[in-house]
Amino acid sequence: MTVTNILLSGIVGSTAYGLAREGSDVDRLGMFAAPTEELHGLHTPKESHVSTAPDRTLHEAAKWCRLALGGNPTVMELVWLPDELYEVRTPLGDELIALRTTLLSAGRVRDAYLGYATQQFRKLRNRSEDSPAAGGRRRSAKHARHLKRLCAQGYELYSTGRLTIRVEDPESYHRFGEEVAADPDAALPMLRRVEEAFAETRSVLPDQPDERAADAWLRRVRRRFYAAA
Repeated sequence: MTVTNILLSGIVGSTAYGLAREGSDVDRLGMFAAPTEELHGLHTPKESHVSTAPDRTLHEAAKWCRLALGGNPTVMELVWLPDELYEVRTPLGDELIALRTTLLSAGRVRDAYLGYATQQFRKLRNRSEDSPAAGGRRRSAKHARHLKRLCAQGYELYSTGRLTIRVEDPESYHRFGEEVAADPDAALPMLRRVEEAFAETRSVLPDQPDERAADAWLRRVRRRFYAAA
């Protein structure tokens, strides 16, 4: 997969979280700018490119902004990575990193992170019924680790306005994963505690994101990649 005009790209997933073990995949996430002139035609260019071997997802700048403004936990990681995990950084990418807090809002962060965590819990319950084999158990443990991470990171972002990508005490996540893989309902008390914490905490985030900042940045991107005929 060849994609040009990459503005920002880095290593995400278990490697970034500090949860990778031998044999873990290395996931990459990035953002690119479509040539501005291609956006004016009848058929607009693809907004996402996804590949395996290597595992990489690239979103067009406008799509990335829409997802981030909605509180999407996966795309949000891209602007909070430790410096050493970035593989592509451009001036426009750095501008977006500087704007990352303007993309946040209390309700959207809460709903997105809790929504994704609840989705992982449903997958755990369904998988326990459908996949009793060892491979199913490994996938269940992975879903459980994601659930715990989404709860921790979501609450941190909601309560402090900051997102720490690398988790504290990675081994506790692996223990939690094994416990929940054996009994999916073991995850329910933690999920309920985090739901209560969200409900009881006054967020430092505003009620709405600053879409003007994202829009102004995106217009700078369009000017940069406009080539007059």
